[in-house]
Amino acid sequence: MSATAPGTLPEPQVRAMFDRIAGVYDRMNAVMTAGLHHRWRARAADLAAVRPGDRVLDVATGTGDLALELARRVAPGGAVVAADFSEGMLELAGAKLQAARERGSVPSDVPVSFEPANALALPYADGEFAAATVGFGARNFADLQRGLAEMARVVAPGGRVVVLEITTPTGPPLSTFLDAWFDRIVPMLGRLAGDAAAYSYLPSSVRRFPQPPVLAEAMWRAGLERIRWIVTAGGIIAVHVGEVRG
Repeated sequence: MSATAPGTLPEPQVRAMFDRIAGVYDRMNAVMTAGLHHRWRARAADLAAVRPGDRVLDVATGTGDLALELARRVAPGGAVVAADFSEGMLELAGAKLQAARERGSVPSDVPVSFEPANALALPYADGEFAAATVGFGARNFADLQRGLAEMARVVAPGGRVVVLEITTPTGPPLSTFLDAWFDRIVPMLGRLAGDAAAYSYLPSSVRRFPQPPVLAEAMWRAGLERIRWIVTAGGIIAVHVGEVRG
């Protein structure tokens, strides 16, 4: 999917947008999902099937919620690498990790590294990780197929790649509700947050993202097998998982 497709922005603009909204990102997520995004990330971590001692990667980590969920699951002896191209997001993710360690909700003996990286050219070796995840970030890949292929490349054969993303219901009443939500409520929230442009981009990025069967086909082309998906939250959230072919 190229940067000229409807509803996309050039990659530097997307990176700059996320740097701008980093400070309000968590609050906006909580409002827009009624706090349920944590539950969806936990489901994605379940499907990654990571175990104590595993080294795992979270791509487009944002402020790090999914990375921290994974960190709880790879203790003891594991490690999490969390990558994002927005330095503003990574800075907040590091602060969130520190707070989580102080609360004791993330084990102190699990290294969590927040690293600047482009999802389309991950700076990691082939087969370096036991699993790779992306939560609400795949729709921002300038080239979805390339991003999926990179995630598959860095995971060892048999390891899992998990994609958590908003999806578009195909019929009413949910499709009608989502249209109203994206066309009216989300832009209004964006204006209140001080960045109307960013929260106008969100609806268009969701609408151009492939439906679950089409995403599954893209994951197959990226080198994954045994692909399956779960649609939840009344049809607006899809979690895909596939295993890297040996």
